[in-house]
Amino acid sequence: MKIIMYGTGKAEREYVQDWMKETGNEVEMVSDQLNAQTIDLAKGCDGISIQQTKPLGDSAVYQELAAMGIKQIATRTAGYDMIDLAACRANGIVVTNVAVYSPRAIAEMGLTHAMYLLRHIGEFTSRMDQGDFRWNPDLISSEIYTQTVGIIGLGNIGGATAELYKALGARVLAYDPNKNVEYAPFVEYTDLDTIIKTADIISLHTPLLPSTKNMLAAPQFAAMKKNAIVINMARGGLINTADLITALENHEIAGAGLDTLADETGFFNQEVAVDQLPADYQRLHAMPNVLITPHVAFFTTTSIRNMVEISLNDVVRVVTGQRTKNEVHL
Repeated sequence: MKIIMYGTGKAEREYVQDWMKETGNEVEMVSDQLNAQTIDLAKGCDGISIQQTKPLGDSAVYQELAAMGIKQIATRTAGYDMIDLAACRANGIVVTNVAVYSPRAIAEMGLTHAMYLLRHIGEFTSRMDQGDFRWNPDLISSEIYTQTVGIIGLGNIGGATAELYKALGARVLAYDPNKNVEYAPFVEYTDLDTIIKTADIISLHTPLLPSTKNMLAAPQFAAMKKNAIVINMARGGLINTADLITALENHEIAGAGLDTLADETGFFNQEVAVDQLPADYQRLHAMPNVLITPHVAFFTTTSIRNMVEISLNDVVRVVTGQRTKNEVHL
């Protein structure tokens, strides 16, 4: 079987080579993302694996894939909002994702952001850069076990996040329409409004859907505690960026840790001069109480290996007519 792997990163190649040796299948690794300009690279291939956040394109892309005989698209990510599910359904294309590659990787990055902000490291660093090494009383920190953490979305990643905070002694609240009994020992289930109003650290772990887009905006920020820290390891569109900036500038909340931004596809995982970046990013980047990382919470050796292997195995399963638990319901 010949598979084309779009968006292949250097860190993935070793694991792809290992998978080819183990399975006897061929994988053509390309760094390009799948779109109307690169679709011809898939000609002669049996299946497709992708890694990207930019949309694949309009319905014509899916029609052309179907005309090539492509029956599936396997994304090496948990999120699949870059794929037009309706177009896949119309063209008989099965979509799979990697919902569980390493929940701990994302959870640990979220905790890292929270601890950085809780201890005011950015603000101390900014002051030290100006020659101010004083113990400013405005920057006295709280210890994590004194904090109430609100997890919004208690799936695999939200659950792993809850376990980490609970192990550190924090009180952990959780909101999810589906109450996962697996994580019940680590959380107190509550409603979204209670988390917004009472949590010191609010951590987002939901998919980006029409119902969740801009779920944190001006009304929610206004209702938060003044010391609240917002952590987003999921999708940038969950937060209204302009409202977040206003809330930070007006000291309605204390800080934000962001591994994802609503407009990130134009610059994350690329080389771009800072002064050429979107104005919203520049404003956030300049704030010492904001920590931004370029959508790399997943980027560990464990995650990369699992994402490659699970994705490619699912390509084989779908192409050979087998079922996979990772199939996305269209």
